[in-house]
Amino acid sequence: MKILGIDPGSILTGYGIVESLSGGRLQHIASGHIKTTPKALMPKRLLEILSGLTSIIEEYKPEAVAVESVFFAKNAKSALVLGQARGVAIVAVAAFGLEVFEYPPKTIKQAVTGYGSAAKEQIQEMVKALLKLKVLPQADAADALAAAICHINHGVTSMKIPTA
Repeated sequence: MKILGIDPGSILTGYGIVESLSGGRLQHIASGHIKTTPKALMPKRLLEILSGLTSIIEEYKPEAVAVESVFFAKNAKSALVLGQARGVAIVAVAAFGLEVFEYPPKTIKQAVTGYGSAAKEQIQEMVKALLKLKVLPQADAADALAAAICHINHGVTSMKIPTA
């Protein structure tokens, strides 16, 4: 099964595709980030996220998608902007009829590091090790790959976001 993990952000939206192979093995298919135009107005940046994710879904044809669930931020404006990017990501996925599963940040961190409060650097190192990558993945891509790995390990107990 091929899983697309998404780490939504208004400037960088990370993505990572992991395939679950026989024997519990994981294979890295692709990862990276969609970089929006930082000085552009928010509607243009959201459109860039939508366009980028649409291209990724069309190219790699994942079977399901994992995203981090909403968390409460100290800054209301940042939370709103993140929510808009997350909403666009979910719409992009729903347009293809794919199932979207959400996981709390602590669950994703626990799935890849064994520690629910792991730092970003720990996530990057563990994703590199689990997927046998030659180089450390960029932070947003590592978070997206971690979400995909989490779904592969916990998919049956996750919270599905209705898309229909």
